[in-house]
Amino acid sequence: MQRRHWLFSGRHDSSFAMQSGGHEGNAVVSAAHQRRPGSVGAWLFDQPYLLLSLTSLFWAGNTVLGRFIVGHVPPITLSFIRWGGAFLILLPFAVRPLKRDWPTIRSHWGLLTLLALTGFSAYNTMAYYGLQYTTAINGLLLQSIGPLFVAMWTFVLFADRLKLHQAGGICISLTGVLVIICHGSLAVLLGIGFNRGDVWFVIALSIYGFYSAMLRKRPAMHPISFLTVGMGLGAVLLVPAVLLEIAGGKLMVLDGVSIASFAYICIFPSLLGYLFLNRGIELIGANRAAPFMHLSPVFGSVMAIVLLGERFELYHAVGYALVLAGITIATRK
Repeated sequence: MQRRHWLFSGRHDSSFAMQSGGHEGNAVVSAAHQRRPGSVGAWLFDQPYLLLSLTSLFWAGNTVLGRFIVGHVPPITLSFIRWGGAFLILLPFAVRPLKRDWPTIRSHWGLLTLLALTGFSAYNTMAYYGLQYTTAINGLLLQSIGPLFVAMWTFVLFADRLKLHQAGGICISLTGVLVIICHGSLAVLLGIGFNRGDVWFVIALSIYGFYSAMLRKRPAMHPISFLTVGMGLGAVLLVPAVLLEIAGGKLMVLDGVSIASFAYICIFPSLLGYLFLNRGIELIGANRAAPFMHLSPVFGSVMAIVLLGERFELYHAVGYALVLAGITIATRK
């Protein structure tokens, strides 16, 4: 059977793979019209590993940037602008799918609000808040425990258990992350200090794990509709917190740095990142997708080498090899 594609179809995606409640990886991918031969976009959205890798790349940049603009933009305001801006960019493309999906949206309002609150509002705001007090390195390191929270929530909510090769792959890729972060030195790892920002980051990752697991229950609706509703609700839910932040005297500095940051954050880790993430999880399941979070520290270190002039060392090669080996093992069927 030829695979079908859903991205900008005007019709419903009538069988979102994660809603069936079956075990991870048993998703049936379907959509409203056959993929057009030669379409790069159609090909891309049938490549879960590439989509999840790009998501990790965008999110690594988001973590580094979130730390870089501390002092320019308060965390809640940054999260509000991120989702409000992404919503406005996507809305013109979502009008037709939203009209067709409106009955589904209305009947699943509670679930969609819960997903928006956890996956959009709370997770990102807490992560940005944590970056006010911790380093980008700590943020990238802590992201590596994300797959553990995904596994925890899929077990708590759906009684899914990690297969042996999935657990082994996560451990191997996590080891690779530690090698990169600590420069291959145990002394460096033991010398990393943790603070209240790290606690907020861990809470944020726990919420992200819940969101990833709950995507299985996502209503059967067009992915553009789902993303638009999530971003719009995510921004609206942040309005009271933004007003309190402003009332507390925390105002943003509007300059070239903040404007360029908004452009990146709205487009890459938000619009494209979540579109790719949701599609990747749809295709292979939350537990198999989770180890790709370990690519964020890898991409972060590459950014440091390329953009900051840091030297490529042996520990980079060892860490990259372990991460890729772990992901390969964990994503096997």
